[in-house]
Amino acid sequence: MAAKRDYYEVLGVSKNASDDELKKAYRKLAMKYHPDRNPDNQEASDKFKDICEAYEVLSDAQKRQRYDQFGHEGVKSAFGPGGFDFGRDFTHAGDFGDIFETIFGGGFAEMFGGGSRRSYRNSNGPQRGNDLRFDLEIDFEEALYGSERQLDLKINDSCEQCKGSGAAPGSQRESCRQCGGQGFVVAGGGFFQVRQACPVCHGEGTMVTNPCTKCHGSGRVKAARHITLRIPQGVETGSRLRLAGKGESGLRGGPNGDIYVVLHVREHEIFERHGDDLACAIPVSPVTAAVGGEIQIPTPDGYARIKLPAGTPNGKILRLRGKGMPSLHGRTGDLHLRIELETPVKLSSRQKKALKEFEESSDETNYAEAAKLHKSVDNFYKRRDALLKK
Repeated sequence: MAAKRDYYEVLGVSKNASDDELKKAYRKLAMKYHPDRNPDNQEASDKFKDICEAYEVLSDAQKRQRYDQFGHEGVKSAFGPGGFDFGRDFTHAGDFGDIFETIFGGGFAEMFGGGSRRSYRNSNGPQRGNDLRFDLEIDFEEALYGSERQLDLKINDSCEQCKGSGAAPGSQRESCRQCGGQGFVVAGGGFFQVRQACPVCHGEGTMVTNPCTKCHGSGRVKAARHITLRIPQGVETGSRLRLAGKGESGLRGGPNGDIYVVLHVREHEIFERHGDDLACAIPVSPVTAAVGGEIQIPTPDGYARIKLPAGTPNGKILRLRGKGMPSLHGRTGDLHLRIELETPVKLSSRQKKALKEFEESSDETNYAEAAKLHKSVDNFYKRRDALLKK
């Protein structure tokens, strides 16, 4: 009998591998060697057993400690005299159930013909309607002030003629002969068996042999819905509004699904949004920036006037508290004003003459930043000349 391989080697991980590394390695190998993906491949089946056994030990802190200390002999008792038992119920065994739910979409016990945590749909009972998603583009003003929209949608509604059963009036659904009304069939053979939804009735358990002429057996028909959507202040791109019970109709008395409206806010030509704050560029005359004065600025509440101090530089940010975007939680952000000096254009001869006179009467004391730059440049050239003379 061949000696057992090291569990770490089986999973392809180091001995100090973390729980996440173990889980990732196990997922990858389990998908690769699962018997459903390798029918009639005994080698793959054997590897799959080894992978499951290795992960069962290494994912359990106590078993892993015994294995690290004593090797395979240290964990023999964990599996009993018969060794690792693949037939036992793993649906509550930590990561086994979760991992196989993720990979195969069904309970781990179902693979081995055991009990299922999932219940197949009973076609004779009520079924909840599907939830629906609707993407809606709105203007910035709607997000700022709130609005109300009328949505005209085509949604699957319960067929009035057959009351959602799909069967013609006077008839009823019949039990599926393929699965005997259970809604599932067992595929595979030997050691591994997988319970799957019946391919004939698609897991319903019953079939429509005499379909309704209006809905053609589906139990639903497209119907126009006129829905009022209230958009609250402060929503942003990605905000999701739920319309409870406005989704697809349920079948046979089942509740309706919901509609989730996902909002996309258009960009604005005046305001930029940054969370709950707003930003706005304000063009200002160089004269006003130099001597100071009042300027008119836009806010969500209307025009306002603020005093600009003398000597305001280009790019200066002024903040108005509480004049930004209202949030869904009741807080209102701030409005940030970015001063941008605007060069005057289309000057008259008189204006040009006045500007030239001003320029001729100016010196470095009137342009502190320019003077600072010139001084730094002069020092740079001095250092350069000193180095080149050496």
